[in-house]
Amino acid sequence: MLSIRFANLEDAALLTTLILELAEYDRLRHEAIVTEEDVARDCFGPNPKFRALIAEWDGHAAGYACFFGIYSTFQGRAGLFLDDIFVRPQFRKKGIGKALLARVAKVAWEEDYFCLRCEMLDWNAPAIDFYKSLGAVFLEEWKAAMLIGDALEAVVKESQ
Repeated sequence: MLSIRFANLEDAALLTTLILELAEYDRLRHEAIVTEEDVARDCFGPNPKFRALIAEWDGHAAGYACFFGIYSTFQGRAGLFLDDIFVRPQFRKKGIGKALLARVAKVAWEEDYFCLRCEMLDWNAPAIDFYKSLGAVFLEEWKAAMLIGDALEAVVKESQ
């Protein structure tokens, strides 16, 4: 039986493990440096940066979702960004991913966010097909960009 609940501080180690499992699935484990302390601080600390849900199947951790607020100046309203949604391989094909997404969507709806936005890797056909089946609008004309590490530091130094 499936249950979905908001994560709590006692879930910091579990969330860290699940995040690393997603990184492995995404072929990006070499980039994942998150620690249990990071999760505890940023999800459950005095100034939370994200929220998380835990999906359990018959009492076993089956997956998770994490999300946080974004803002659209064009809309003049906040949106919700679904950063991660992951279901462990042994629990797939049970509707858990869709249930996690529905729960995040419910949060977005109830808290009056104008959208629920997410990103996926271009090779991840199962995720692309999943969102297409739900009627998601793909932002083909937009390109995601990220300043990270040395590039971020260089821009900061140039501005000083």
